[in-house]
Amino acid sequence: MIGRIAGRLLLKAPDHVLIDVGGVGYLVHVSERTLAGLPAPGEAVALYTDLLVREDLLQLFGFASLIEKEWHRLLISVQGIGAKASLSILGSLGAEGLSRAIALGDMAAIRAAKGVGPKTAQRVVNELKEKAPVVMAMGDDGGLAAPAPIAGDAGAEAASPKAGSPASPQSPGQPAASDAGRTAAAQAEALSALQNLGYAPGEAAAAVAEVMGADEGGGLDTPALIRAALKLLAPKG
Repeated sequence: MIGRIAGRLLLKAPDHVLIDVGGVGYLVHVSERTLAGLPAPGEAVALYTDLLVREDLLQLFGFASLIEKEWHRLLISVQGIGAKASLSILGSLGAEGLSRAIALGDMAAIRAAKGVGPKTAQRVVNELKEKAPVVMAMGDDGGLAAPAPIAGDAGAEAASPKAGSPASPQSPGQPAASDAGRTAAAQAEALSALQNLGYAPGEAAAAVAEVMGADEGGGLDTPALIRAALKLLAPKG
């Protein structure tokens, strides 16, 4: 099993990339969202991967984070969801958006992905809702962090920033890796705290997801996220 690859990005195509690892080019299928967050060809890149093995086919799928990879593995376990549909959903919602949609039972958000019908969206929510808290509590590794230059790679020096030189600009619309990591960590810590307070995993995940989906929700630290979720969970009336 190939779980992660790191090397030099050679090509960006509409639905896949080509990565050179020690002189071997790996064709990796990715979602539109992951593709948009990757650096320019020639730069160092790392992706978590999942290998699809069939009698007449080997396909490698790449993901920006472990959470995205885990959601892909869960999505393709649902009847009617193949790898293409999974990447469509992840490309439309992202890992965090999918976590929120499933935790909140938001079938409309999943149905908005290209190629996903209402019955399939309903199966995704019904079959994966109980697994959402576990995935949300995984935290994140920070997302699309570039690997260190590869020893012996003649292009490594050119692809890595020089000392004292400005770092490569962040792609428009893409959160900084450190911000994504902090957000995921706060989400995981809030889920754990709410469950320690006696809330069921499902209701804790739904509350955290609702807060995260609100304006400014993604910028909350752990204590603020817990307080906001507790307000939602408090008995009404």
